[in-house]
Amino acid sequence: MTEILFYHLTESKLEDALPPLLDKSVERGWKVVVQTADDERRDMLDNHLWTYRDDSFLPHGTDAMDFAEDQPILLTAGEGNGNNATVRFLVDGAVPPPVAGYERVVFMFDGYDQNQLEAARTHWKLLKGEGHTLTYWQQNQDGRWVKKA
Repeated sequence: MTEILFYHLTESKLEDALPPLLDKSVERGWKVVVQTADDERRDMLDNHLWTYRDDSFLPHGTDAMDFAEDQPILLTAGEGNGNNATVRFLVDGAVPPPVAGYERVVFMFDGYDQNQLEAARTHWKLLKGEGHTLTYWQQNQDGRWVKKA
């Protein structure tokens, strides 16, 4: 069964919290697809991932580019899985495709955005109702992820 995690951003922005999680995913050899709410946000994250840290390279591309299937991290605004990823991140309230084809699905949502909070609650209830095991993580004051019961 797919492992489903909810990451509640309370102390940092997505742009700060997402890259370290993607770094860890690549270190583990996972192929990842990151689904945004729209093409504009996809392209903004694409630009950000090239420059977020001077001493790091995070290999990625978008589904609008050539060789999308070869990308370890693929950014998309759609439901596709162009790089055959086993891990899917959903950000900015993106509507998930069926989760059965993934080993792990991660919902990241801004705790100060009411629309994203409501979307996360809706997805939680739906997936819980389907029998999935869900875990909820929230940032502490230091920005570290703490698993909540």
